[in-house]
Amino acid sequence: MIAAARLDEDTDEELIRRFQRSGDTAAFEALVHRYERDLFGYLRRYLHSAEMAEDVFQATFLQVHLKRNAFEDGRRFRPWLYAIATHQAIDAQRRNRRHRMVELDRRRGDDEGHAFVTALASRDGTADDQAAAEESRQEMRSAIDALTAPQRLVVELVYQQGMKYREAATRIGVPVGTVKSRMRAALLKLGESWNRAPGGERRTAATVRGLAT
Repeated sequence: MIAAARLDEDTDEELIRRFQRSGDTAAFEALVHRYERDLFGYLRRYLHSAEMAEDVFQATFLQVHLKRNAFEDGRRFRPWLYAIATHQAIDAQRRNRRHRMVELDRRRGDDEGHAFVTALASRDGTADDQAAAEESRQEMRSAIDALTAPQRLVVELVYQQGMKYREAATRIGVPVGTVKSRMRAALLKLGESWNRAPGGERRTAATVRGLAT
């Protein structure tokens, strides 16, 4: 309780620096909880969807985790966080548009395999990013396999099967909040595993995009 109270008194910048320097996950969680309401509200207004906002909120703090060392002394944390969130929201909108286009192809009777290949071919990212994602596939699979069974299940349902948090919660019979907490813990572990893998943050970022699309 004393440690938690002390973290609550720290500024955002002190918390992110604590996480940078010592890997203090309590400081990271304090930032997540501090911005949970305001950032989620911003994303819900931006995306006009509570479900998309939930996904982007998680993706935003995964990026904070991965890019923490890019945060420089003297910088303000809030604008940096919201810039990351906005970028993640734009990416989510692009993915959503691609999914709608694929669905339209299917309703028109186009070959499903062709539509899927077309969607993959139009995926955002450079050739280097795509090559890095290919190289990281085995590391990603190993990292997912190393998660606890409950964490692995929510990753597979949400990212690999494309379920919303509420759908995943209904499928496995737990509250939505439980799905969110398991996903947050899973993403933290995945981020740590991928940062330790050869290639570092560049390959990690490409792999995250591949997992989310």
